[in-house]
Amino acid sequence: MRFTTKSGFDLISLFPIAPLLPSRFPGNLRFHFFHRKISTYASDVHVADSKLFLNYVRQQSKLGFNKIDHPLSLFHSMKSIRPLPSIIDFCMLFTAMSKMKPNPPFSSIITLFKQLHFSGLRPDGHSLNIMANCYCRLGRVDLGYSVLSYMIKLGYRPDIVTFNTLINGFIHIHRLGNAIQLLDKIVKLGYEPDSFVYGIMFKGLCRIGDNLGALKLLRDMESHAHCTPDIVIYNTIIDSLSKDGLINEVVNLFSEMQVKGIRPEVVTYNILIRGMCTLGRWKEAEDMLSEMMAKNLIPQVPTYNMLIDMYCKDGMIDEAEAVFRLMTEKGQVPDLITYNTLMDGYCLRGDMDKAEELMILMGKEGCKPDVISYNILLNGYSRSKNSDKGPILMNEMVLQGIPPNIITYNSIINGLCKDNQLESALKCLKEMECHGVKPDVVTYNSLLDGLCKNRRMDEAMDLLKNMKKNEVHPDMIMYNILIRGLWNVGKHEEAVNVFSFVVAKGLRPDVRLYNVMINGLCKNGLLTDANELFEKMDGIRCSPDEFTFNIIIQAFLEIKDVKRAVKLVCLMRDKGFAAFNQTILSVVDLLTDPNIGDADKELLKRYFDI
Repeated sequence: MRFTTKSGFDLISLFPIAPLLPSRFPGNLRFHFFHRKISTYASDVHVADSKLFLNYVRQQSKLGFNKIDHPLSLFHSMKSIRPLPSIIDFCMLFTAMSKMKPNPPFSSIITLFKQLHFSGLRPDGHSLNIMANCYCRLGRVDLGYSVLSYMIKLGYRPDIVTFNTLINGFIHIHRLGNAIQLLDKIVKLGYEPDSFVYGIMFKGLCRIGDNLGALKLLRDMESHAHCTPDIVIYNTIIDSLSKDGLINEVVNLFSEMQVKGIRPEVVTYNILIRGMCTLGRWKEAEDMLSEMMAKNLIPQVPTYNMLIDMYCKDGMIDEAEAVFRLMTEKGQVPDLITYNTLMDGYCLRGDMDKAEELMILMGKEGCKPDVISYNILLNGYSRSKNSDKGPILMNEMVLQGIPPNIITYNSIINGLCKDNQLESALKCLKEMECHGVKPDVVTYNSLLDGLCKNRRMDEAMDLLKNMKKNEVHPDMIMYNILIRGLWNVGKHEEAVNVFSFVVAKGLRPDVRLYNVMINGLCKNGLLTDANELFEKMDGIRCSPDEFTFNIIIQAFLEIKDVKRAVKLVCLMRDKGFAAFNQTILSVVDLLTDPNIGDADKELLKRYFDI
């Protein structure tokens, strides 16, 4: 039997499935593409009243199942009934099983369906759709296609649910191209995909960041005229565009949907506000909030949180406080994210008194601080070089039943190192290891920096051994700290060796590391080597910055090589950099130096604008 659509197309010829099928696919009911072993249950279960029992099964299927044992038991009891219940009753059970969370037992449903087949119960279109869905959800779209072929052989016409299932299967295994081809094909066949199938297509395209593909599909959907885009589809595309920073396209699409009579909802405005906040466009974000409230759409706590976060990151604490007051006036209860975000803003501004007051307030309002709250405060005190607060806050955390994490210890250690309390910092390292918190590269960088600045290089080397023991790999920041420390204590050869090791290892030194090396070479009279390293930088795609230029210009000025210094000044200005005050002071010294000729002094005046 062959089916043709209202457009006159032959289904089997348009859906060639031979390459997807196993080598042997007989036309009888043996289902050779099911290779799973069938589990056997006792078949002598006696059901006293089959009608009453089937009503119970239907009721349980509607309520859903939490554990697999219950539906399996019901299935085998149903299979013992004679005559067998209808395929409809079994489908209700299979559908309920396919909705079980968190991991639906798709393999078990396939096995049970196979048992039905061997019991002689003829499948219908709905049961075959369930089978195709199980295969697709298991990542076997090829076997989903086999079910489609079998459906046609049995004389059933595939419906839109069948094709939705296959399209969803392709998306599930990240074969979006196949999904799009199948969608185009069924539209040509005269099928009318619904908003569900378009919805999963848009989600798939946006998930991989194919915004152009999503917009094209939107236009195709509109041109087909059988299914108009709804707010969910517009939200999906707008969200994807917003995450990619394409705010102008977002605004255009937002206007377009309103012209078409699609009313934005709270989710839509949240997406728009988040996009504006991400780009720091606070005025437009404010306007969106006002427009939202003018349309009687009530902003939720996440909306206010986004605005507070934006203002805090931009240092606009007064504006963040105004949003905080507005949300409470509108009856919204601040959550942990609200308090933490505002507290972080206070800490970034160095206003630790207000940060502590907010911590107390959140506790009074019934919002218990978490580890992030304490870490924010600790980081704030570390920035303000008030390291004494660290241990006090950590003890308070422990009393509150909040175990310190790696960020907690790193903040405390960083604060102690900045405050030159190295013994306490090293003690804190031992404590964190005793409590099972493994130090990371940030921990070691703070300690190494403190030791190197205090010229305690032997201890710094011991720390590197400890780091290696804990399988923590150094980063470029650590190499910067170590090489600077070696230069400072006069271990020039070791500094050069470490730098050579970094290069030989295939790591790419950053401009800061080059600056450390060039500065060390210059201060130790190795200007030729410093200049050679400087000239190599552009060739290895690490352009000098204004620090690099000023370091080497000052070195040439110090040896009174005015022409080389002026040449570098010209190059520096071409790159848009300016001379530092220390460089200018070196020039002023040369202008009063009787050993400098008048021609060189004129060059200095001209190129340094003195």
